[in-house]
Amino acid sequence: MTAPLSPMDGRLLAGLAAGAVRARLTGERLTAHLPPSGPVHADGASFVTLERAGALRGCVGTLEAMRPLHRDVVHNAVRAMADPRVPPVTAADWPSLDVKVSVLTRPAALPAHRREALLAAVVPHVHGLILTDGTRRATFLPSVWAKLPSAEQFLDALLHKGGWTGWPSGLRALAYGSAEYEDRSPRPPL
Repeated sequence: MTAPLSPMDGRLLAGLAAGAVRARLTGERLTAHLPPSGPVHADGASFVTLERAGALRGCVGTLEAMRPLHRDVVHNAVRAMADPRVPPVTAADWPSLDVKVSVLTRPAALPAHRREALLAAVVPHVHGLILTDGTRRATFLPSVWAKLPSAEQFLDALLHKGGWTGWPSGLRALAYGSAEYEDRSPRPPL
């Protein structure tokens, strides 16, 4: 992303994600009214999180910008409906489904040669974090800090998510920020 998103752009993206979910559930064509130009057309990276009554129903995203942001959001919304960690989203979920879009900044390297160095560099409640050893990769969005408020908890849970025990050799860490936008329930049944 080169230009920052306005609140209107964020609402448009959250509505677009919700529209993509609705279209997939109903079999209808997604119709969207996008501005002719602007930041939603620039390449961007996003995550779409689907929750029903606070329970995760899917969360899928991209960490690096590879397509126009509005297309990335639609792609990730549809993929989040079939997140393999949870049962697929159905029409019964729709009335209570909260749709969240996280637009990511470009990741930047943090020191990860030692656990202490990474803990000193990561900024709680601001950074999302990517860990990779070249074979495995795991990430937590900045919003995960709400559930894991200390840097130690956040890092331990992310290491566990990635399947690492101890401190892996050759570990790389990248931090990113995100802007969050929501299209919240309730919704009329389909």
